[in-house]
Amino acid sequence: MARERGGRADPARTLALLWRTGEGPTRGPKQGLTVDRVVHAAIELADADGLDALSMRAVAERLGVGTMSLYTYVPGKAELLHVMFDTVLGESALPDPTGIGWRAALEQRARSDRELARRHPWVVRLWGPGLLLMGPRLTARAEAGLRTVADLGLSDAEMAHVVDLVDGYVRGVAQVTVDVGRDTLAGGAGYDDWWAESTPYLEQLIRPTRFPTLTRVWEAGVYDQAPDAGFELGLRLVLDGIENLIRSRRSAAAPPAPQE
Repeated sequence: MARERGGRADPARTLALLWRTGEGPTRGPKQGLTVDRVVHAAIELADADGLDALSMRAVAERLGVGTMSLYTYVPGKAELLHVMFDTVLGESALPDPTGIGWRAALEQRARSDRELARRHPWVVRLWGPGLLLMGPRLTARAEAGLRTVADLGLSDAEMAHVVDLVDGYVRGVAQVTVDVGRDTLAGGAGYDDWWAESTPYLEQLIRPTRFPTLTRVWEAGVYDQAPDAGFELGLRLVLDGIENLIRSRRSAAAPPAPQE
């Protein structure tokens, strides 16, 4: 029985689907469906209504077919999520560091990933190290990231950690942005409306005599900015730290200066 909710994806069937190594459907009604059509319909549904609205039935309704016909192409929702994620990863840039350098390449990658998360906010719920099976685009992404920081004097482990650090920073900012859009605590109010309603009361409680630094920053309008307003500053600080690591490794590997 195909799994609609819960459970985990079957690794063998999911990898065959991701890499398109399995045989195509050999039975069932000819609906003009393909794996790609099913996946793209699911992506459109998730973009419009979020992952909570995603089900095999909802995807089938979007395609105008019966639910059971989808299982000829995709084993279940768990496998579908893996393929959806790998598919949208194809929108993210994998810049070649040749000619632009490692730092510019990682900057472009990070900004592209940020835009990806803005277009598809649901990816934040799936995007985590070690939780996704390696489809063709995720594999190409891993190769490109490591190649960007190769031959810089870093160990293999440091290369992997550096790439994970940049990716993790982007994921963190994207997660905060997505969380702001949820109404779990605000009871349905939008972000701006919630804070507009709350601010007059907070201003009576948060006084400069008790919280002088917080008050100064608040009155400067810092908290009126978008949740991801500090993205570029944070990215620069992350890359500065990586650059310092590279510099230290190169310095340690350099031959000693000749004695006079």
